[in-house]
Amino acid sequence: MNYRYAYPWWKEKEIDSESKRLQGLCPLTPEEIALVLKALGFSKDTLIYIASGEIYGGERRLAALKAAYPNLVRKEKLLSSDELWPFQNHSTQMAALDYMVSIASNVFIPSYDGNMARVVEGHRRYSGFRKTILLDRTKLVELLDHFQGGSLSWDEFSAAVKEAHQYRMGQPTDRRAIPGRPKEEDYFYANPQECVGSSSMGRLRDVS
Repeated sequence: MNYRYAYPWWKEKEIDSESKRLQGLCPLTPEEIALVLKALGFSKDTLIYIASGEIYGGERRLAALKAAYPNLVRKEKLLSSDELWPFQNHSTQMAALDYMVSIASNVFIPSYDGNMARVVEGHRRYSGFRKTILLDRTKLVELLDHFQGGSLSWDEFSAAVKEAHQYRMGQPTDRRAIPGRPKEEDYFYANPQECVGSSSMGRLRDVS
């Protein structure tokens, strides 16, 4: 027996979407991603691979991002139907294709810090601290609202976005540990510093 069914309110959950967004707990929208990429200096001809399953709203939802960055691709576009066929109907294998592209890309930018994004982050650190831009969604929501509200110019917005992410590029960093509160610690697989080795960490810090 599942004991939660004994409580009539088990499935009732008040979600304040605006509050969640302001706390940085929501993924950025395609429109917001387009503005952030432009602010970070990515040119219009940048090739962008979307590592995800079916997107809510489909192609219509991606219109703003595609208008800003026309070279937008997914595995369904890169692979022929014959190449993709063996993986279809196998969600984990489809996700594995996205994973392989994500760890091999020049830059990886997760719009949300889900489990796969965190593991990719750690894999890229392990592979020599490949550039991984970890978006500060709380700060970005604040900046986006100011820019779209007219209180920040484009140059001010762009400069603020770059400054906010200066040290969020996947550089060597110590993983935060909180004794007695493991659920609040940094995720091991996102930053497996013990696997990288202290000597490598030191050399990379000196270079960066």
